[in-house]
Amino acid sequence: MDGESATVVVIGSGAGGAPLTHTLVRAGHRVVVLEKGPLLRTQAQSPGGLSDFKRDECFATGSEKRITVQGVANTGESFYSSHVEPDLNDEPHVYRDSDGRDRVTIEGYTAQLVGGGTQLYGGVSPRFTPEDLRLATLNASRGDLRDDPGGEVRREARDWPLDYAALEPYYTRAEELVGINGTWGGQAKVPSQDRYQPPLDPNPISAYAAAGMDALGMRRYRTPLAVITRDHPPSGRTVPADADSIKTAFVNRYGDPLGLKSNVWVSLLAPLREVNGSGGLDLRANCTVTHLEADGPRVTKVHYRDPGGWPRTITAGTVVVACSAIESVRLLQLSGLLDPAFDKRVNANGLLGRYFLTHCFGGAQCIVPERADKSRTLDSDWATDHCARPEWFRAQGLWAGGVIYNNTSDGALPLSLARTWHAMDMDSMWKGYLYDTGIVGDGFEDYLEDSFGRRLSVAFMANQVPQRENRIELHPSVTDKWGRPVAYIIKSWHPHDRALMDTLAEQCRQILVRGGDVRDVSSGSVGGSVVRIANHVLGGARFGTNAADSVLDPDCRVWNFDNLYVTDGAFMPTSGSANPTLTIEANSFRVGDVLLDRVGRT
Repeated sequence: MDGESATVVVIGSGAGGAPLTHTLVRAGHRVVVLEKGPLLRTQAQSPGGLSDFKRDECFATGSEKRITVQGVANTGESFYSSHVEPDLNDEPHVYRDSDGRDRVTIEGYTAQLVGGGTQLYGGVSPRFTPEDLRLATLNASRGDLRDDPGGEVRREARDWPLDYAALEPYYTRAEELVGINGTWGGQAKVPSQDRYQPPLDPNPISAYAAAGMDALGMRRYRTPLAVITRDHPPSGRTVPADADSIKTAFVNRYGDPLGLKSNVWVSLLAPLREVNGSGGLDLRANCTVTHLEADGPRVTKVHYRDPGGWPRTITAGTVVVACSAIESVRLLQLSGLLDPAFDKRVNANGLLGRYFLTHCFGGAQCIVPERADKSRTLDSDWATDHCARPEWFRAQGLWAGGVIYNNTSDGALPLSLARTWHAMDMDSMWKGYLYDTGIVGDGFEDYLEDSFGRRLSVAFMANQVPQRENRIELHPSVTDKWGRPVAYIIKSWHPHDRALMDTLAEQCRQILVRGGDVRDVSSGSVGGSVVRIANHVLGGARFGTNAADSVLDPDCRVWNFDNLYVTDGAFMPTSGSANPTLTIEANSFRVGDVLLDRVGRT
């Protein structure tokens, strides 16, 4: 409806948008949330008791399509579309490959639906360590850093404009309101309150990872997971009487039809339907925001297309952009493309899109003697902060460390083994072992005998070195179905990233080697694979205390605007030593309190 207005408009309903929406609506405000994707309901939310999820959220099984985008290296290649990610021909991302050629990809889309990527992630939800927020200070006087010939690590490291103590209460709020299970003993992070629900019993295969961590003297803890194991009063969700039935490997990479996975739709947004006479939350699914319009330092209008494709506008008092880092940066860049005055304000220092980050990641895998039913598990059982401790990563000549945890649910079923065998990125997951001609006949039986229920992996997540040239731009020639330039991702790995990944991958390998009678142990990292941008899209609009050195102020407000905020992972100046979702949620709760002070408390 053209001409309407709202006090707050939030663009995106995932980890960056839902917590502050929850805060504002609970305080009595009306918030319009514009979500590009559909609303998929759980069984309990559906009038007919049938969930909207199809159990193929990431892996499409429909008809084969061909890439028709012209001017890229993979024109003509086949692909399959998922119903929660864009068709590659409609709205691709483009990345510059190592050969200098452009290729279209769906990587970098966390998921387009209400709840965003929290609908499909495995739920691994550790906090960052206090050291993650002050890496510039920790490394300022060091002369022992490995593989840093140009001195970029110390020069480009940035402290966050808030410390762990300032963020800690919001971590606690997120753990309580979202619904996390896990344990604190052994963590390198100290909570002010324990809001974890108790974890379920680990899967038997995880005993090898636990034994390996113990043998190496690594303090371990039950991995914090965004899955409820007890009734959850803040959201009104309840668990089955048989708690063990909560365990399902489908939690990872699939939507949860039961609503037990604590995505932000079921935990934070759906409960708001009962608040303020159900008028506080105005959630509009299948609405694509095209650009923002400003009058001087104030964003005045949000332009979007409704579910029928019709252009609409809404006048906003405050605008929060939370589309996931790549698309948030792209939206601001598209708005600047249409209005040079907007561009001058949002990108006055030339940093919008710069310092794009993912995570350094990788790990190790092996084959264990006994077969386990890996379908009866959640995503991870055991984690350790051993390699996130300053004394450890300093001894290795590294600028930062990372969390290590075992992936319990990977390859849980023959179908998931098929889809991930030799598949290194989101575009090729569906190809599975079709490219391995040895997996036929006896080879297929041998493959299942060795891999099904017997494959165990251990993974790490660690800080990536910020590089100015790692960036998000608008592509000069490829456009989406509405004629707008698509996101263009240019990214490489710093030599120190590779050293860090090799070191942590070896730690993962040692955990498995020391874990018992295992075989075929191998390790590797993203630095040696074709994975490009899929893992945790962060940065591109970092926050800081200096307007010349950041895009956002400490409250995540765009420096030269009075009422424009960015609250997804784009705000991060460093990527942290663990999965980022809980930190994004905690920061969004923090910004929600900031907005309450600015828009008023009813």
